[in-house]
Amino acid sequence: MEIGNQIRKYRIQNEFSQEELAEKIYVSRQTISNWERGKNYPDIQSLLLMTALFGISLDQLVKGDVDEMKKEIEQSQIDRLERYGVILSILFVIMIASAMPLGFYWGWPGMGLWALIAGITFYVACKVETLKK
Repeated sequence: MEIGNQIRKYRIQNEFSQEELAEKIYVSRQTISNWERGKNYPDIQSLLLMTALFGISLDQLVKGDVDEMKKEIEQSQIDRLERYGVILSILFVIMIASAMPLGFYWGWPGMGLWALIAGITFYVACKVETLKK
């Protein structure tokens, strides 16, 4: 989990508004909002004040709950990643195996077709990387 989500989670659990939390750790409400939205990150002093206020360890605030993070990863996302992985593998084999025949038999139009296959392969590779993150 992102630290912003953790701050929001513990703030809500402790029934603090953004303004109340801001007053207690000596920052502005806008600063709390920016942390929760991931625009910037709290300094170590603010982190320590929040851990004392929330009654949790710094580790819990920064890392989050591993079980909760596992629940957030839906099976559909895992299935989609596996599906894209299979498609990427097939496209990669086609791209490698078709380069010479397309160029040799069809000339420049064949190389254009190969470039299209390569482009699609790289697009799927980017989708896989995005899903992995």
